[in-house]
Amino acid sequence: QVKLVQSGGGSVQAGGSLTLSCAPSGNVLTFYRTEWYRQAPGKQRELVATIENTGATTYIDAVKGRFTASRGSNKNTLLLQMNSLKSGDTAVCYCKAFKVRGYYWGQGTQVTVCA
Repeated sequence: QVKLVQSGGGSVQAGGSLTLSCAPSGNVLTFYRTEWYRQAPGKQRELVATIENTGATTYIDAVKGRFTASRGSNKNTLLLQMNSLKSGDTAVCYCKAFKVRGYYWGQGTQVTVCA
């Protein structure tokens, strides 16, 4: 079963932007931390960003200055704005949202950056 519903993936030209969404399915849940991962073709799954319920964020160097994690108007909806996309950003992207005693995975969404 899908724990989190993801949307916003797609195909864009290099230099373009996409915003991913990660939202609870069913009950509205409160998360204290969300992690964003991506898995590029032939590569291991990679953590790219985190956001706490305080709004504090972290990013890996490869996306710093280009990606922004935030919370939507519904604070349990998580957003990842991705700007200045590069071919190296092509990946299946996943969110993982944590409660105090457990976590939930999104189903993943494809991001394809075309040169």
